[in-house]
Amino acid sequence: MRRPLLLALVVALAAAPIPAAMPPAVGETPLPTLAPMIKKVSPGVVNIATRGTIRERGPQNPLLDDPFFRRFFDVPPDTGPRERPFQSAGSGVIVDAKSGYIVTNAHVVENANEITVTLQDGRDLKAEVVGSDTPSDVAVLKVKPDGLSQVALGDSAKSEVGDFVVAIGNPFGLQHTVTSGIISGLSRSGINPDGYEDFIQTDASINPGNSGGALVNLRGELIGINTAILSRSGGNIGIGFAIPVNMARSVMEQLIRYGSVKRGQLGVSMYTVTPDIAHSLGLSNAMGALVSQVVEGSPADKAGIRTGDVITSVNGQTVKSNSELRNTIGLLRVGDKIDIGLVRDGKPLRVTAVIADTAAGLSGGPVSIHKSFEGAALADAPDAAGALVRSVEPGSAAAQAGLRADDVIVGANRGRVGNLRELRERAKGAAVLVLEVRRGNTIVLIPLR
Repeated sequence: MRRPLLLALVVALAAAPIPAAMPPAVGETPLPTLAPMIKKVSPGVVNIATRGTIRERGPQNPLLDDPFFRRFFDVPPDTGPRERPFQSAGSGVIVDAKSGYIVTNAHVVENANEITVTLQDGRDLKAEVVGSDTPSDVAVLKVKPDGLSQVALGDSAKSEVGDFVVAIGNPFGLQHTVTSGIISGLSRSGINPDGYEDFIQTDASINPGNSGGALVNLRGELIGINTAILSRSGGNIGIGFAIPVNMARSVMEQLIRYGSVKRGQLGVSMYTVTPDIAHSLGLSNAMGALVSQVVEGSPADKAGIRTGDVITSVNGQTVKSNSELRNTIGLLRVGDKIDIGLVRDGKPLRVTAVIADTAAGLSGGPVSIHKSFEGAALADAPDAAGALVRSVEPGSAAAQAGLRADDVIVGANRGRVGNLRELRERAKGAAVLVLEVRRGNTIVLIPLR
């Protein structure tokens, strides 16, 4: 009787559940892990700590910054902006270990006069700014190239919605934090209308401190520089944005070579082709940029582009919208020759244009009126009543001075301005220009130094 009982006990014990460890493989397939890739990439992602001062200004009229107006209105000398110290933190990516170049966001190092880069191995290195470009939010730093590890650059043009990605950075000071997700969208814009935007959207967690960090694919290739989140609380809600590495690379190369970005100009005003526009023009799909005006003497004019043309490609790359065309042209080098595909009267055409400097005026020559006009495209106003500001390059001297697209300059230094020639004459030899600008139905004064 004991033998059957013993056998039953053995069977019962064998059937009892036993906690099991995760097996190293399922059949012949090993369990997936990102650890090897992350170990390879992480040494190329750094923490960036900055110190500096910022100027605080109260709600006062910007004209009072001008000494002439301050004397005129008898403003006390102690009234004006005040400086206060600040410190902040972000992330960066080593892209050239031999030269010590690090790519980060421009806003990470803005106003900084002391920058410290901390490597994964704990070393602290002093960094200097090689160049910073606010419109694209890209900056390049340089540190002593001593035992650095770089992240390989990928091709963001090959990225697709649904690709798995990993974000590496220092959110909230938590160094070398890794989060994963997918690419949720491509070619996102509208986050900063004044900048150059073509964001990669991802649900990989991005939080304050991640700015300037790496967005890599599963091969460990850098495909984006993490830059922004969409959030009401300031924390991650699954909508983050990264600058595509192809855009960052283009800006980086110019910053290293010139210290700034020399943006190109085609010389057109344009609209995105909507379904309604496509229908009215007899187009088969709603893609491209509709040319609403061609600047006389501009690269577009010289290439034979006309009002009403729809630009569909640049150098073989499809153009989906006016913002995409603006980004493409703005990141090209001055002097680059480009092949433009367009549709005119329902027929495809190809033309060649040579990119000009954004400081070039609408007549094709340089705007040598005043250095504060750099970045503005000017022309005679259509109603012969002033000098028209056709466009203003984001982050340029003209933008910082306060000029806006569609402003009409009707006076300068208390004298009437009827056209571009008269503006040039008024500005000749003047150290300070006080412009009378018609903006909509109002007149505003803009002092230029």
